[in-house]
Amino acid sequence: MNESMLSVGIDLGTSTTQMVISELTIKNMASAFTIPRVEITDKKILYSSDIIFTPLVSPDIIDVEKIKDFLDLQYKKSGFKRDDIQIGAVIITGETARKDNASVVLQAMSGYAGDFVVATAGPDLESIIAGKGAGAQQYSKNYHTSVANLDIGGGTTNISLFKDDDLIDTACFDIGGRLIRIDKKTEKIVYISPKLEKIIEKEKYPVHVGMKANPENLKPVISVLVRALEESVGIGQMCENTEILITNKSLKQNQEIECLSFSGGVADCIFNDYSEDIFKYGDIGVLLGRGITSSKLMTEKKIIDSSETIRATVVGAGSHTTKVSGSTIAYTEKILPIKNIPVAKLADSELNDLENLPKAIEEKINWFAVDGEIQAIALGFEGYKNPTFRQIDSLAQEIVNGSQNLIKKSLPLVIIVNADNGKSLGHAIQAKLPKSYPFVCIDTIKVENGDYVDIGMPVAQGEVLPVVVKTLVFE
Repeated sequence: MNESMLSVGIDLGTSTTQMVISELTIKNMASAFTIPRVEITDKKILYSSDIIFTPLVSPDIIDVEKIKDFLDLQYKKSGFKRDDIQIGAVIITGETARKDNASVVLQAMSGYAGDFVVATAGPDLESIIAGKGAGAQQYSKNYHTSVANLDIGGGTTNISLFKDDDLIDTACFDIGGRLIRIDKKTEKIVYISPKLEKIIEKEKYPVHVGMKANPENLKPVISVLVRALEESVGIGQMCENTEILITNKSLKQNQEIECLSFSGGVADCIFNDYSEDIFKYGDIGVLLGRGITSSKLMTEKKIIDSSETIRATVVGAGSHTTKVSGSTIAYTEKILPIKNIPVAKLADSELNDLENLPKAIEEKINWFAVDGEIQAIALGFEGYKNPTFRQIDSLAQEIVNGSQNLIKKSLPLVIIVNADNGKSLGHAIQAKLPKSYPFVCIDTIKVENGDYVDIGMPVAQGEVLPVVVKTLVFE
């Protein structure tokens, strides 16, 4: 039988805050004699909110009360009540995730999304969410190609690279529409971002706060940003100005990028004509979009349509897939229960390259860092079919080697393997961890990058762990 549920997605980004209410149709696809396997069979957007500039009390403090007022108003406009919502997600992204009171905002949002996924997304996780929301991952899977999605927002451009459904790499640059802000009435520049100011001074461009802005005097600045975007996906050698604009890291240049997609607020300015009002948003977003339109990005790569542009990082819904993992599991009970742990999935190619596996794991752990602070993650992978003891022992050693940054901070080690050998792998890992270290290794559970998991207290005399996989669904 099909059932429906209401879900909400709330995105607090660098520039904008928005909300989407969706109806999901779900169905148990398993037979009556097997473990339930719930899948989404249909999704429908019931309400898309107004989009507002993310309200701030000061440059470093988010205005929590104004956000709550906005969400209350949107619920009223939608005709739904907060109590109607069963599942959903609140994601804080971009510069907003680095505000001083970001954690306070997350707590304040707890009543707005039912049984929700709640996360502060650093630049890498935001790249993943945006790339999936824009449809880049699905396109790479359908057409067996490589796709880089450029999510160009107000303060940053988040890049995710997918090939054949696998997430290959992420990157982030301080490139966005609000690096220069302009008073719409006077058309005078009121703000220039520090990094851009550094480049302007270095290049001696005649651009400064207080001057009247126009397309001609801003042209050299736009050219710097567009060139940096070109170089970010391997078009030309990376120059000094592009290196200045790197937020955390650039893409590794060891994978040819065949296709590009665009999302974020500036993407709307690429594909829509705002020539009558170039400072429509009080920033350089329209000019940046126009610059991208005439750039090498559009001629040297195949451009694919995005599922979404400005709403690509809005979580349409969070679906709950409830499963159980038992008989071949290993865990220390003091770790349980755990909730809302983000999943980083290893590709098969990474799992089969044991020599470089620790580096791959360390990189994925860093993907989920916020402002340099790592957080607990669940490491997921398919696993080996019919492995030997030597294979299991070697894999366990490299997992522990790659997880040292988690271990140093005493963060729990959560391993989710799809193959049916969680107990043997778990015991091998446990033998290589400090005594009584908190860990859990569960099996026969399939997860993907961007999923979140809950693992409950053991049942059936400790033989079974209930697991909820929360998959973010995009429209």
